[in-house]
Amino acid sequence: MGVEIIGKMKFRAKLVDVGCLNHFTRVVNTISKLTKTCTLRLTTDNLFFMLSDKVANGGVSMWCELSQANFFDEFQLEGVSAEANEIYLEFQPENLSRALRTAQNAKSLKIKLTKKHCPCLTLAAELPSLSSVSRVVTHDIPVDVIPRRLWQDLKEPNVPEFDVSIYLPPLKTMKNVVDRMKNLSHHLVVEANLSGEMNLKIETDLVSVSTHFKDLGNPSWGDDASQGPSQDRAAEAMACARVDIKKLQQFLASQQVNPSKAMCNIVNKRMLHFILLHEDVSLQYFIPAVA
Repeated sequence: MGVEIIGKMKFRAKLVDVGCLNHFTRVVNTISKLTKTCTLRLTTDNLFFMLSDKVANGGVSMWCELSQANFFDEFQLEGVSAEANEIYLEFQPENLSRALRTAQNAKSLKIKLTKKHCPCLTLAAELPSLSSVSRVVTHDIPVDVIPRRLWQDLKEPNVPEFDVSIYLPPLKTMKNVVDRMKNLSHHLVVEANLSGEMNLKIETDLVSVSTHFKDLGNPSWGDDASQGPSQDRAAEAMACARVDIKKLQQFLASQQVNPSKAMCNIVNKRMLHFILLHEDVSLQYFIPAVA
C-alpha cells in the first residue's frame, strides 16, 4: 500500500548551514527521547512531529512544529493531491537521530522520500574530505505512509481551558529536583498559582517533600483569554495536577532545544500542558493527571 501511494508523492530537502543542521539534530534528539514512534507531517511551510494521546502511551501527547524555511536551503514537496498538498509518515525518531549524528560536520545533508524495499526517508550526508573525492554517507530510514483517511486522527491537540499558566524555572533545576524525588514515589504533584509561585510535592504515608519556586511570572494570553484563567480566580489559589513522575522526568530529560520561553498550563486535577518556544520551534507536551 505504502509503495503505491508513494508514487504520487515527492519530498526532497537540503540542509547546508551547519548551525541549522545542529539545531535540527537537537530537535530530533529531543523527540526521540520522548517517544519510540511518531508521525511526521510535511507541508510546504512546516514540519510537525506528532504523538497522539492514545491509551497505549499513557495518554501523553506531543506536538512539535518547525518552520522549514528557517532550517532548509531547499525544500520541495508534492503531497497526496493538489488540494491536500501534505505528506504524513510514521517512523521511529531514534533512527533519524542516529543518522543525523553521523552528519554533524557534513558539508550538506539531503533528505528524500524514496521507494526501496519499503518507503524510506533517505539521508545523504556529504562529509568533508581531504581528497577531491567527496565522501557521502547514506541512511535509509523506513517509514509508513499514512493514508489520507487517517489524517483526521492526527490534528493538533486542543489546548484545554486551563486554570493557571506559569513560566517554568530553569528546566535543568526542575529536572534535578524531580530526579531526586523519583526514588520516593511514583507520583508527583505540580501546583501553581497566578502569583508566580509553583510547588513540586510528593506525599506518601512515610514522607512528605516539597520544593517551592517563586517570582516565576505568569504569561499573559491576551486575545486567547477564552483559554486563559478566569478573571475572578484568586491570585494565591493553587491549581494542581498529580502526574506519573516518570513521564515528567522523561519530558525534562529529553530537552536539548534550550528554549527561550518555557511555560506550563495546569488544568486543575486533569492535565499539565507544557509549551517550549525557541525561535522557530515550538514544542507542546501534555501529561494527563492521575487520581
